[in-house]
Amino acid sequence: MKKIITILFAAILMAAMLSACANTSDSSYSNVQKADGSGSSGNLENSDTSGKISIVTTLFPEYDWVREILGDKTEQAELTILLDNGVDLHSYQPTADDLVKIANCDMFIYVGGESDEWVEDALGQAENKDMAVISLLDVLGDSVKAEETVEGMQEEEHEHSHDGEIPEEEKDEHVWLSLRNAQIFCREIAAKLSGIDAKNKDIYTANADAYIAKLSDLDSKYKTAVSAADKKTLLFGDRFPFRYLVDDYGLDYFAAFAGCSAETEASFETITFLANKVDELELSSVLALEGAEHKIAETIISSTSGKNQKVLTMDSLQSTVLDDAENGTTYLTVMEQNLEVLEEALK
Repeated sequence: MKKIITILFAAILMAAMLSACANTSDSSYSNVQKADGSGSSGNLENSDTSGKISIVTTLFPEYDWVREILGDKTEQAELTILLDNGVDLHSYQPTADDLVKIANCDMFIYVGGESDEWVEDALGQAENKDMAVISLLDVLGDSVKAEETVEGMQEEEHEHSHDGEIPEEEKDEHVWLSLRNAQIFCREIAAKLSGIDAKNKDIYTANADAYIAKLSDLDSKYKTAVSAADKKTLLFGDRFPFRYLVDDYGLDYFAAFAGCSAETEASFETITFLANKVDELELSSVLALEGAEHKIAETIISSTSGKNQKVLTMDSLQSTVLDDAENGTTYLTVMEQNLEVLEEALK
């Protein structure tokens, strides 16, 4: 099966590159390119003639870290976010155009968990053999946490392999939601950029140092807020991608689903358990992820004795796109907003 997938990737990549070679309508570039190639950007496969560093990221946090570290040198780079149309990390599959962008870039940054299993084949077909590759999970190494199921959480049914064994435990991919992890990632990005563009090493290092100082300052604010809080438990009527964040500050949590869960409907038992926990802990709110619908959180609240809790939302940065960035959204602004929500939830 693995061999078939590899052959398919190779075929898709070859077809995409042949199609790209036939397109000579535009050789100009803007410094940021959407994954769908929209805007004034040309085809990234011609970036070797643009004199710019081509950098492809899967998620917004990675893109924003790169932008901060580039600083004034951003105009000398082509930045691409692959997940720029609101698609979830856990269900994303690359298009032929995405594969071309990856095959020819100078730096590729991705998470590296089970959701990114396609990356191995994509990199195997890469044209640029000197590409700098950063897997966030590889950078963290032994600090990566396993996806966990806490009390009351609805468990997914495991698919068994042909020999009847349950697959190995899944790694928690949401590493970007820890400000402490972000500092580690920024160091790695600065080092890789310096390897690609040695003449600007001092600039990248200085920019990384300044940005990491901001991340560290916000980390301190989180620590202070949690220390002063009346409560130390969060309850999510949703998936829970904030495992790294709560572990950083010693918080407890309950949730309807694990962070990578594909479940969308909570059972009666799960709703009842979480509603009872809200009453038991005298929580003033039930949390949910960014998005318009918070039906599970609302159902939990309607099942409590008081039925008067608020629904508060925390942003997992999984649906942030380039348009948001152009309107002023950054990794830091989102994490600052999450801190405000956290402070209210812990009252």
